[in-house]
Amino acid sequence: MQNIQSLQGIKVVDLSRVLAGPSCTQVLADLGAEVIKIERPNIGDETRHWSPPTFESDEGEKTSAYFATVNRNKRSLTVDMSKPEGQAIIKKMLEDADVLVENFKVGNLKKYGLDYESVKQINPKLVYASLTGFGQTGVDAHKAGYDYIIQGMSGLMSITGPADAEPHKVGVAVVDLFAGLQLTIGIQSALLARTLTGEGQHVDVALMDSAIAMLANVGMNHLATDAVPPRLGNAHPNIVPYQVFESSDGHFILACGNDKQFEKICQAMQQVWHQQQKFATNPERVANRDELILLMQSEIAKQPRDYWLQKFEQASVPCGSINNIAEAVALPQVQHREMVVKFKNSPVKALGSPIKLSQTPVQYVTPPPKLGEHTQIILQELGYADDEIKSMQAQGII
Repeated sequence: MQNIQSLQGIKVVDLSRVLAGPSCTQVLADLGAEVIKIERPNIGDETRHWSPPTFESDEGEKTSAYFATVNRNKRSLTVDMSKPEGQAIIKKMLEDADVLVENFKVGNLKKYGLDYESVKQINPKLVYASLTGFGQTGVDAHKAGYDYIIQGMSGLMSITGPADAEPHKVGVAVVDLFAGLQLTIGIQSALLARTLTGEGQHVDVALMDSAIAMLANVGMNHLATDAVPPRLGNAHPNIVPYQVFESSDGHFILACGNDKQFEKICQAMQQVWHQQQKFATNPERVANRDELILLMQSEIAKQPRDYWLQKFEQASVPCGSINNIAEAVALPQVQHREMVVKFKNSPVKALGSPIKLSQTPVQYVTPPPKLGEHTQIILQELGYADDEIKSMQAQGII
C-alpha cells in the first residue's frame, strides 16, 4: 500500500499563483493528485522572483525560497492565456481534468472563456475552485484581496499584539494559508459529492470569510456579549493564567486550562492562591486577572526559565519555551516527524506535510519545477505534434 496515495488519479489544472491558491494545490499534490501549474511564459509565478533568499544548485540555478514553499510535486506548463491558442490548450486540458483551481479577480477569466459557466460546458464533472479576496458575490466581490489587508479588515489585527501598542499582523500570511486549507477541504468535499451525483460544482472560498471564521472563540465572545474584544497581547481572553511570563533569564509560556491545573501551579510555586476565593475558579481569575498576574510574575522573575519549566513539567502543567525558527526545526520531535524534507538532486529543503496517513502516505516526489520544465511533455501528452509545439514556442504562445 505504500505506493498508493489518497488522490492518485485526480488531475488538477492550477491557474493560481503566489501563496493561497498554490498552498491548496500543493496539499492536493502531496496527497497524490497530478497538479499541472499553468504559468506565464518567461515570467511565471511572481514568487519565483521574490528573493533573496534562494536555494542554489551546484550549477548556479536558483530557486526562490518563497516559491519553493508551496510548489513541490507539481509540473510547470507555460501558456499565454491571453492568446486564443493558449486558451485552447487549457480548454483541452480541462476536458478530462477533475479540478481547476484559480485565484483571479472575479470575472477576469470570462474574457478567456475560462470562467465557471463556460468551463462546465466543456466538462460538467469538473470541480471549479475559486479563491478570491471577498468571494464571488457581495458588494466587495470585485475587489482584490491581500492577506495583510484582510488581517486588518477582519478584526484579526485588532486582537493581535501588545495591549498598549499598535495592532500587529501575524508573522506569516496566515489568512492566505487558512483560506488555502478551506479551499482544499471544499475541493475534497466536491469530489466526494461527485461520486454521488456525477456532477462537479463551483467551490467559492474567500480570504475575508476565512479570516472571519478564524476569529473563533474571540469572535463568539463578541456575539455573546456585543462587547468589542480587547487586544490582550500574549494573554487569553477566556482563561487565566494562560500567557507568557518572564523569568530571570527569558520568557516562557504557561497554559493553565482548568482549576485543577491552577492548583498544581500554585503547589509548584509554593503558593496558596488557589485557596483564595478571588482566584479559586477560572471566572474569578479572569475577573481578577491583573492582580493574579502581578503576583505570579513577581515570583517567576526570581528564577531562570529552565527552573520553572522543570517545575511545571513535573507538576503536569502545560508549559513551553519560546523558540526561534532555527531552534524549532531542530527539535528532536520535529525531526522525528520528518517536518523538514529534502529532494534528490536538488538543493531545496522544505517544510513537510503535517498530514500523516497510515495507508496512503504523503510522498515528496519532485522539488518545485523550473519554469516551463514540463511544457513539451505535457503538450505531447495532449496530442500536439512536435512541429506544432515548436511553432507555438516561436509565437510566444508557450
